[in-house]
Amino acid sequence: MGTEQHNLTTTVNYYLDPEDGSLPTPVYVGSTQVTNERLMIPTAVIVTDVTGAEGSFTLDSHGFAFHTHASNEKEFHDEKLLRAEYYPECEELLRSFTGASRVVAFDHKVRRGPAHWHKLGENNSASRGPLRNAHVDQSYDGALIRLREVFSAGEAEELQKRRWQIINVWRPIRTIRKDPLAVADATSVAERDLVAASIIYASCGRRVESWTVKANPEHRWYFKYAMRPDEVALIKCFDSDEAVPARRVPHCAVEDPDEREAEWRQSVEVRCMLFY
Repeated sequence: MGTEQHNLTTTVNYYLDPEDGSLPTPVYVGSTQVTNERLMIPTAVIVTDVTGAEGSFTLDSHGFAFHTHASNEKEFHDEKLLRAEYYPECEELLRSFTGASRVVAFDHKVRRGPAHWHKLGENNSASRGPLRNAHVDQSYDGALIRLREVFSAGEAEELQKRRWQIINVWRPIRTIRKDPLAVADATSVAERDLVAASIIYASCGRRVESWTVKANPEHRWYFKYAMRPDEVALIKCFDSDEAVPARRVPHCAVEDPDEREAEWRQSVEVRCMLFY
């Protein structure tokens, strides 16, 4: 690792499994409010700073990668502009980085609020902040649900015949001090540590599925200290290739004890499907 490491002794919120066969409490997404009452337990972890060793991590070996990439977009306030101009930037970045023949950006999240934003009640989505709960955006079944939402039934069926992935492009809007993004080495996270969990969109009954994550001392966590807006983290949420070591990556925000008084984190993530 590099000589300027800023390793963290901190906590990750893991799923508190009642071990009675019951499903995790769903997250409910309304038009202005997100309700997340899933039982989680803070667990002590060491999060290793990758500074100086960014090139040691790859999407197929660890499930994440760090890359330098400046964007033409700087503020990310205009939703239409983000979709019209930043989505294509992310698609081109991933085509170049992975060699994928086709990349389709299908969703995004901008975060500018506090980590306790779920507890703010009505209109809390306007203060959307980082998530300190370990998760993967799509379970294996959840990835297929998303594929069938984005494409027609016939095209989705054809696309499944070749390797495909879901990868997030995660970028700081301002240099990150508070609540940095942490990623777990995918090979340190066993399948038994992952629990399928529902996200319900209250207005229409739409359901998607993610992984929540149970604690295991074998998990190895990493982050890059003071990530800048011209740096991105690439996070693999799904890979149809069952032979690669890393098919999905738990991730979450973590507290940096040295940066508790820093301004709220500002970041943007764009979720993309890649086809080969």
